[in-house]
Amino acid sequence: MLDRIFNNNQKVTEAAKVGRGYDSALKEIMMAEIMPIVEEFDQTKNNDTEYEDRLQAAADRFITIASGLPRASGCFPPCVQEITVEENNRTQMWCEVPFILPSDVQIAWRYTEVKTVLMDRFKEVTVGVDKLYSIPSARPEHSGTYQCEIFSQERSLVRIYYHLSVTPRAVVGHVKLQDVFNQALLPAGHFPLTLPQPPFVLLQLPSPDLLTVCLTSLLLLLFLTLGLLYYKTNNKKNDNETDQECEPHRKRYILHTT
Repeated sequence: MLDRIFNNNQKVTEAAKVGRGYDSALKEIMMAEIMPIVEEFDQTKNNDTEYEDRLQAAADRFITIASGLPRASGCFPPCVQEITVEENNRTQMWCEVPFILPSDVQIAWRYTEVKTVLMDRFKEVTVGVDKLYSIPSARPEHSGTYQCEIFSQERSLVRIYYHLSVTPRAVVGHVKLQDVFNQALLPAGHFPLTLPQPPFVLLQLPSPDLLTVCLTSLLLLLFLTLGLLYYKTNNKKNDNETDQECEPHRKRYILHTT
């Protein structure tokens, strides 16, 4: 029955033709579908019709999930994707896979300070349904390896790893200054080549403290400007009223003098 439904099934064979490096993921999917049925078969005797239906449903699920795997080699767990970000900038990591997931998945995010894929080195950070792990303002102590693991019915489907490197601002400033110095040494008419952008593009944002200072300064400048305009307008009005009140006295003084 297994040979007929799995081994000799052309659709299963086509779905299993994934790119190099994806064989471990393929094995995990296959074992997750077959092993629960095999374990039950050793303990309970059911009629052939029931096993036929369950194996066919397992084969259909395998075809759906395996067909979503890339057909070419690439980075797949346990490979580690590298991320580099400057201090105080935002960084985001997504727990996404190139195949269809069940509707009842849960996602666990874990962290360790070293670069590794060994499970016993990680500490759990969050568990839920959020595929996004975001660090609004990265600091050097955020550097390390982040792992997201996707579960379905308490079965692990896949693990994805990110290694984050946070560059301190002092180092960034030194590198930029060195780059300016190197450009100044270039002969006239020569320009440095533009380096390619890193594969992981990050949103470069100022720090929250800097944004607060800038906003406060703008508001203070606005209030000072409004206050100065009010003072000048009020002062001019008072001068005009004073001139009008003094005008009759000046005329009487001039007549008296004459």
